[in-house]
Amino acid sequence: MTIFAKTFCMNKLFSNTEIAFQIKTDTELERAYFLFKMIQNEPLVRIGTAVTNFALKTKMPVEKLIRMTVFDHFCGGVTEEDCMPKIDKMYSKKVYSILDYSVEGKESEKQFNHALEKTMNTLEFAKEKESIPFAVFKPSGFGRLELYQKVTEKTSLSSEEQEEWDNVVARYQKVGQMAFDYNVPLLIDAEESWMQGAADDLIENLMVQFNKDKAIVFGTLQMYRWDRLDYLKVLHERAKAQGFHIGMKLVRGAYLEKENERAEELGYPTPICKSKEETDKNYDDALRYMAEHKKMAVYAGTHNEESSYLLMQLASDANLEKNGSRLWFGQLYGMSDHISFNLAAQGYNVSKYLPFGPVRDVMPYLIRRAEENTSVAGQTSRELNLLKTERKRRKI
Repeated sequence: MTIFAKTFCMNKLFSNTEIAFQIKTDTELERAYFLFKMIQNEPLVRIGTAVTNFALKTKMPVEKLIRMTVFDHFCGGVTEEDCMPKIDKMYSKKVYSILDYSVEGKESEKQFNHALEKTMNTLEFAKEKESIPFAVFKPSGFGRLELYQKVTEKTSLSSEEQEEWDNVVARYQKVGQMAFDYNVPLLIDAEESWMQGAADDLIENLMVQFNKDKAIVFGTLQMYRWDRLDYLKVLHERAKAQGFHIGMKLVRGAYLEKENERAEELGYPTPICKSKEETDKNYDDALRYMAEHKKMAVYAGTHNEESSYLLMQLASDANLEKNGSRLWFGQLYGMSDHISFNLAAQGYNVSKYLPFGPVRDVMPYLIRRAEENTSVAGQTSRELNLLKTERKRRKI
């Protein structure tokens, strides 16, 4: 560990629970403690997921209960306006928000156009509000995963599919142009490896057009994939040749089990690193590479303390401004407040992904969050220990 990181570790920057939970009321703190206690129980999460899915499919009146518990902890609200009290509250402590329309699994052109409209709405919000620095969308929000897969695999498309793909391209172009015109950076998420090639090509095309002077369009690299650092380096060579800046959100990844299961089932080498340690090294190596090169802007989407300390060190070494456009830290709303609010208190650019949408439509996202917290070793325990510390400090 570097001297810089050691200094911060000794000072226990991320251990300050008073700053971490400063905007939470006692009631909200207790709800968070209760939720993470429940999430810690893996069988309970499985049962709860099955019961919730059944209740929603049979149209049982459970939305109010969901909204009062897990939805309000991990989401901003049902609409953009609904999110504003949470956005304003976080921004009072200099933590920014990114509105994320988290409706998944849609398949029709009407639904994809609706997702486009929602993305354009968030660009409008971001243009007007300093507290919202980015807009974001998922590739599967703009087109069918199977269509992305066909284009990735260079499978010939029928005339209907080609028309459908042209619509996907047009949606990317529309939001890319709008982001450029509004001077609002646009984050585009990553999804399954078998569809990602087509999304990467669309994103690079937008970078060529709109990232001439700075990073407006950001792609996403899931660093649990062992090939992503090499992809970044090859992209960098094309960027130097064509004269555009690279914007990238770095995450570890969210589809590990699905990726490994599919690779085993279809008999090809898994695209996933062999171990958590390899993933961590891959992530940190990508941070180093991006910090070293001037025409790159990094959005570090991480709940990992060590990677956060490392990026602070790298930013210091490279003389990157804490609040400059090339450096951002990001965490999900409802998680890792000890990282978000303590970094913001040190003057760094920090944002929270703030999911929103109709309760029923956002449930797949919420279920994935619960399963992720259950499966990632130590994550829920860490949240609980921090909440316990703050409850003790407040004498709750």
